[in-house]
Amino acid sequence: QPLISSSKWLQLHGLKRNKLTLSQILSQIGFQHRKDYVTTLGKLVASRYADGLFPQYKRAQDGSVYNLTAKKELILHFVDCLMGAIELYKQRMEWLTSESRQIFGVIQEQCIVIVLDFGTAAPADFDLCRDALSMVLVEQVTQIAKFNLIRAAQDLTKWQQKSTPVSEHTVKSAVTWLWKLDHMTAASHTRSADALLEAMSDDAVSS
Repeated sequence: QPLISSSKWLQLHGLKRNKLTLSQILSQIGFQHRKDYVTTLGKLVASRYADGLFPQYKRAQDGSVYNLTAKKELILHFVDCLMGAIELYKQRMEWLTSESRQIFGVIQEQCIVIVLDFGTAAPADFDLCRDALSMVLVEQVTQIAKFNLIRAAQDLTKWQQKSTPVSEHTVKSAVTWLWKLDHMTAASHTRSADALLEAMSDDAVSS
């Protein structure tokens, strides 16, 4: 799936885009039972000709009543459409909460710098962090334009001097560099800040 935000995804695949919100469906399977104020009579007059002719649906949100005129086939069509929408939402939720996305979210920027601050991670946790970083490089960074890696340490280390165009070769190179890093004791907080400032100094990085 493309690396887009959920709001953008909903604009493309949501109920409103596919005319499947409750209001949109009701307007296609019936008409609203109206009560209007008639100025000459000075009172509300209800349209009663539909009473008893059609099944009615009352919306809990605003109390409006709809007379349902659609045939069974059209109702079943909307049932199928809604079931398809539910399945699509499930797939999106499973995708959002799987693999690298459950840790890093969905990367939407085209140029990123990942700052590595392993803190007091034990050797086993250090390897788990590198597994997660390798995963995000392969799954998400491969879909953007440029990237770089900076490690916050006593001696600040960078994979490349500046953000580098993404390619199969550069991603493999970054993963190899990541796994060649030595396990070190925690860097000071100032080193973390230095690494962030260094990342932001790259003109190609917007945020």
